[in-house]
Amino acid sequence: MPMVRFAVFAALVAAIGGAGYVYRADIAERLGMGTTASAADQSSPAAQAQPQGRRGRANPAGGVPVVVTKVNTKPMPVVIEAVGTVQAIASIQIKPRIDSQITKVNVEEGALVKEGDLLFELDNRALRAQLGQIEAQIRKDQAQLLQARRDLQRFEELLAKNAGTQVQRDNAFTAVKSAEAQLEADEAAKVNTQTLLSFTEIKAPVSGRIGSISSKVGTIVRVGDNTATSMLATINQVDPIYLSFAVPQVLLPDLRAAMAKGDVTVNALIDDKRKQAGVIAFIENAVDPNTGTVTAKARIGNANEGLWPGQFVKAEVVLGIESDALAVPAVAVQLGPQGPYIFVVKDGVAEVRQVQLKRTQNGESVIGKGLQDGEQVVVDGQLRLVNGASVTVRPPVQAPSQNDPKPTAPRG
Repeated sequence: MPMVRFAVFAALVAAIGGAGYVYRADIAERLGMGTTASAADQSSPAAQAQPQGRRGRANPAGGVPVVVTKVNTKPMPVVIEAVGTVQAIASIQIKPRIDSQITKVNVEEGALVKEGDLLFELDNRALRAQLGQIEAQIRKDQAQLLQARRDLQRFEELLAKNAGTQVQRDNAFTAVKSAEAQLEADEAAKVNTQTLLSFTEIKAPVSGRIGSISSKVGTIVRVGDNTATSMLATINQVDPIYLSFAVPQVLLPDLRAAMAKGDVTVNALIDDKRKQAGVIAFIENAVDPNTGTVTAKARIGNANEGLWPGQFVKAEVVLGIESDALAVPAVAVQLGPQGPYIFVVKDGVAEVRQVQLKRTQNGESVIGKGLQDGEQVVVDGQLRLVNGASVTVRPPVQAPSQNDPKPTAPRG
């Protein structure tokens, strides 16, 4: 019995193998599988032009379905891309200028303040009393000066009538000058005290966002305190704001040439949907020898506070506009041993075309050489293509809309 079963099994395998061999072409066509190109095809000039790794794959079953797009000539910006750091234009540490005690805090931590807003109030009672004393002394000096001038006038009249002496007149003149000097000294003391009194009201020097407030009401503050707690708060100016980034030194001549023509636009890309525009403010006066780059800063309006100090964002420096640029989708460009290439469709046949790639930005590649305006290039289906292969152009697959009804699972 085992020998009979083995003989039946062997006969069955042989029958299936024979049928598969006889109908192999039909099976391959139904499965959509191409056959290997012949040696003659491999030695053809078209096959030799194919990049390594892409030769020897034909599609005798029919044209390869591909999606194509038309090469267009259109204005394209010339852009330098870099990673930048957001910096506050001014970051000011608020410290006391006199020894006193905080009596009132008029701002909350993290608040947006305007230039001149009152932030802190210090104890000013002693300075106000000192100012009152000086003002009283000034009034006394003014009265003494007035009396000294009257005495000088009388002695000058007596001297004119030969009723007085020259010594009396000179003494009166000296008394006037002394009274004037005393009045000037007391007025200077008043200005000094008023200045110290103004230090008891700490106001915002610039408009910006205030940080943490380390000192609260009742804290004794001193000018000579250099500890970390001596700083009352920090204000960062956030509108406008700086975006600092590094530019390779090979691009420095292009950047300077663009700046010579006018303002150079810089876009700060916060995310895929948001960006804020500004202009180059200045370029650092030396190239960093360690990195071979030069630092540039852009001034960007930031009323919505989309940019935050210390944040890393992508920067796009627009050096100009190339009016007649040949642009294709970036997915059309393939890389091979000889460099970038593109499949060009002409009369239903795919042709490998070596191209010179100038730059890629925002999903589009700008071609320097190798293409002409109006030609059709493949943007989907390149993996199944060879040089000289027949193609069938199909429409692109539309992404499903969010409003489209979702398919429901069958019941049961």
